[in-house]
Amino acid sequence: MTTTLITGANKGLGFETARQLVAAGHTVYLGCRDAGRGRAAAESVGGHFIELDVTSDASVTAAAERIRAEAGRLDVLVNNAGISGAFASPADVTAGSLQEVYDVNVFGTVRMIHAFLPLLRESSGAIVNVSSGMGSITITSDPARGESALHSVVYSSSKSAVNMLTTQYAKAFPELRINAVDPGYTNTEFNGNRGTQTVEEGAEVIVATAMAGADGPSGTYKDRSGTLPW
Repeated sequence: MTTTLITGANKGLGFETARQLVAAGHTVYLGCRDAGRGRAAAESVGGHFIELDVTSDASVTAAAERIRAEAGRLDVLVNNAGISGAFASPADVTAGSLQEVYDVNVFGTVRMIHAFLPLLRESSGAIVNVSSGMGSITITSDPARGESALHSVVYSSSKSAVNMLTTQYAKAFPELRINAVDPGYTNTEFNGNRGTQTVEEGAEVIVATAMAGADGPSGTYKDRSGTLPW
């Protein structure tokens, strides 16, 4: 049985990823900060709620200890938890703006990988880092792409950092499969339900990457249509 942990899993892409992976036969732990919402989400898909705040070292450590005690293994870690922060004018961006977003999107990813790395290495497992096309320097610099017209200093730079973390961890741990994915502009609360694709479509690349076998790729960045430029 494949054991999977998904952060930020009580709604949106995390929840849909959990639903699809449970349906595919995974034992799924839904990591959520809010116990009430987390338990309800887990019960609705047949998964297991685990209290988890990726901004807290103590919370992440406790989650790792619980999964080792209960499941004895972790095969897939999906680092989905993320926040956008306020989309302020670049002139109004402060160091504090970055600290709040980076604590979830970047430092949260590092906390999770550091805490769960022993379990993942024991199972020769996989890490899926949920990134964004807005984290691609190539895409956001291409005048032909709509992303190039947006000035998202905080969120975009945080996802660029996630991409770099992905490549560096993938090189450091070749026994694992560590990849970044872009779900695309998905219709969720994250963007005020303005997305152009369904949550099922958005979760597609996350699920496919989580389910890739031992011979799957590592150190890649892709969306549901294929490989993306860093």
